[in-house]
Amino acid sequence: MNRAAPTLAALLLSGLLTALLGACDLPQDSQVTQSQPTQSQPAPSRPAPPASTRDPHSGLRWIAARDLPREGQTLLTRIAQGGPYRYSKDGSTFGNRERLLPRQSSGYYREYTVPTPGENDRGARRIVCGGQPRTTECYYTPDHYASFRRIHP
Repeated sequence: MNRAAPTLAALLLSGLLTALLGACDLPQDSQVTQSQPTQSQPAPSRPAPPASTRDPHSGLRWIAARDLPREGQTLLTRIAQGGPYRYSKDGSTFGNRERLLPRQSSGYYREYTVPTPGENDRGARRIVCGGQPRTTECYYTPDHYASFRRIHP
């Protein structure tokens, strides 16, 4: 029996495991200490992100309201105030035909246009809200309903 074969297999397996573990995004001591504020390094002024990167209700990733385009932030304020809106279709029923948002009864979701500077038409950016009041549950799509992110207030 050839003893080199099991040794070669063990080396290959060890190398494969090392490569796989190296590809994992595991915290290392040096990374942890660098991200913690020290006396000479002030704590960040922005509030911490949500505990989870995904909304537990929809499964979609969060986007902070402050991280929306400026026009989206302004639109959220207008939605909360009940208008006025720039486009006649704003506030119309969103059918969720793509089924990317949680299923709700017809008329639950309303869509609003996030103006895009330089566009001659409504562009692709939208905010879709549902619930009572209408700003209870809002989502942002930068690509005309191909993807959504849940807006975190």
